[in-house]
Amino acid sequence: MEVYLVGGAVRDALLGRAVVERDWVVVGATPEVMESRGFRPVGKDFPVFLHPETHEEYALARTERKTGRGYHGFSFHAAPDVTLEDDLVRRDLTVNAMAQRPDGTLVDPFSGHADLEARLLRHVSDAFQEDPVRILRLARFTARYAPLGFRPADETKYLCQRMVADGEVDHLVPERVWQELDKTLTEPCPSAFFRVLRDCGALARLIPELDGAFTREITTVAGHRVNAGDHALAAVDTAAKVDGADGPVKLALVLGALDRDDLAPGHARSACQRLRTPNAYRALTLTYAAHRNTAHAADALGAEGMLQLLEACDAFRRPERFSAFLLAVSVDAVTAGTADTVTDYPPTRRLQACLDATRDISGGRFAKAGLKGPAIAEAVQKERLRAIERLPRPGD
Repeated sequence: MEVYLVGGAVRDALLGRAVVERDWVVVGATPEVMESRGFRPVGKDFPVFLHPETHEEYALARTERKTGRGYHGFSFHAAPDVTLEDDLVRRDLTVNAMAQRPDGTLVDPFSGHADLEARLLRHVSDAFQEDPVRILRLARFTARYAPLGFRPADETKYLCQRMVADGEVDHLVPERVWQELDKTLTEPCPSAFFRVLRDCGALARLIPELDGAFTREITTVAGHRVNAGDHALAAVDTAAKVDGADGPVKLALVLGALDRDDLAPGHARSACQRLRTPNAYRALTLTYAAHRNTAHAADALGAEGMLQLLEACDAFRRPERFSAFLLAVSVDAVTAGTADTVTDYPPTRRLQACLDATRDISGGRFAKAGLKGPAIAEAVQKERLRAIERLPRPGD
């Protein structure tokens, strides 16, 4: 029985990055041996075990064989005679196909270390093309390591193009696509994910609404004509550098911009439905798509217009989502060059001030004063308008 540290822990240690989690491969063992040593089985498709003390994952060395279309079409074989190299060759990228012995010796049968040095993401073998999820993983790793100069190898890009042409990508289910996209939104260069997919043709299959944005021009808040797709990706990369810009904000900047200039009405909604995004992501994306332009023009709005926007964005019931909406608008302004930072954009500052001045005005005190039904709503409306009118206007 031999145990090796594998995958991301080896890769990141060689890059001098913090190792977040460690995975292990066990060669020469059986499930019975693992359980006899206190390991707890957790794998459904193949033998994976949790260490009794560290709770790290230990997988028996295994091989796989393609049995059908898509990423579910595999059968796995784990046995004591499966070698470490047999296990490593089934992995996606050479930089993920390295192992380390307990004494620290590197096991690198596919030149992953050389590719790390060359900043290349290269497939291990032609088995890469059997699993369409690997295109998504290649794109996500590019989003993670692009700031270090990494890019997909040319032969790997060609293989991805061939997979798209062969229809493998069409077998990806929305939940799996979303899982990789959601992880990508936490990476330092999310735009790289979408560009890798677009370069190989997968974006047109998976998010055709976004792919189509690269064929249109839009007018930014600064008044410049730019490519719609390029602007959306620039915005999500800007957000990646902003504290507080979480996944919903970043998705809104990518998909919420698809409805811009009324050139593609409903595209943000259809993209969210296609990806089956969680409700929190979808709600912010659609709010941003519908009200972004009005928010940018907030300094020109009167009290009634400001209140209408707050109500349309459901700001009184969902103040946290409204703050996230304002952050997305501010990131868009920074991307366009009309603000230096997300905290110094006057329209969003004014909108937040309007909400702060009105959010505590509710119907309770008017009901105590004897008002009923529609009269309460009318009184709340008038009081909120007065509160907004008392706020300083731009230029005051």
